[in-house]
Amino acid sequence: MFQQLGVIGCGLMGGSFALAMKKAGLVKRVVGYSKSPSTTKQAKKLGVIDVAAESALLAVSGSDIVLIAVPVSATESTLKAIRHLVNPGVLFMDVGSTKCDVIEAARRALGERAASFVPCHPIAGKESGGVQHADATLYEGRQVILTPQPFTNPQLVQLATDVWSALGTTVLKMRPHNHDAAFAAVSHLPHLLAFAYFQAIAEQPAARDYLSLAGPGFRDFTRIAAGEPSVWRDILLANKHEVLAQSKRFRTMLDQLEALIETGDAAALEAALRPIAEGRAAWNLPSLPAVPPGRPAAK
Repeated sequence: MFQQLGVIGCGLMGGSFALAMKKAGLVKRVVGYSKSPSTTKQAKKLGVIDVAAESALLAVSGSDIVLIAVPVSATESTLKAIRHLVNPGVLFMDVGSTKCDVIEAARRALGERAASFVPCHPIAGKESGGVQHADATLYEGRQVILTPQPFTNPQLVQLATDVWSALGTTVLKMRPHNHDAAFAAVSHLPHLLAFAYFQAIAEQPAARDYLSLAGPGFRDFTRIAAGEPSVWRDILLANKHEVLAQSKRFRTMLDQLEALIETGDAAALEAALRPIAEGRAAWNLPSLPAVPPGRPAAK
């Protein structure tokens, strides 16, 4: 059991981690800090944290495990603020959706102390952010990607694996570049498309009429366009090269399908759509093994 968890960023992700740690009996006390004092106050009122810290440094002080749950663009400044308390043996993790930029930020901010930082990306979330939506079960049955570097302390990598596994997740390891390329394809580009598609409808003169006729397909397709804009601004900019590469691939396929529509070639259009439909029908979300909550090695 950990004596103290320090949470920097008491929103959905950080708050859910704190609740999950409490639920699993893995921590005695949670100290939290958020840039907005009202968020920290609400987190304490909801029982997400036990103590509200006045700074990120105070949230780290006395903690033997720390979760950094801030926008990826704030990673470097956050790590600089806590640098002097990033000590060997203390596990520091993040939850950022991009990893190459986060790792470089850790290098710049921490230097040799970056060995204590284990980059993480839990594949979980909700459309609605904020500590009021924190959920102790958010991570159960989900995947968590770790992208440790050669200089990362292997004992802390194992400890991070044990912690996430104890919360009911399946832990995978990837190289940062491979991670960013993969999630540009299956997460970042879909969000960009959802934003663009919804706005393309919303800015039309008859948008209200069109939206009143929309059904479940439209709802499901555009659901992720309700994501927090500041979060997706950071993700799209941090991973812009991979996102733009995927966007070009999408444009190429869209151009091909549009050309078939333009020519009115029904047989060719059906022939193009059929393998796509069959491929999607055969695909399912990866089924993850049930992992009963457990306990990582005692600290």
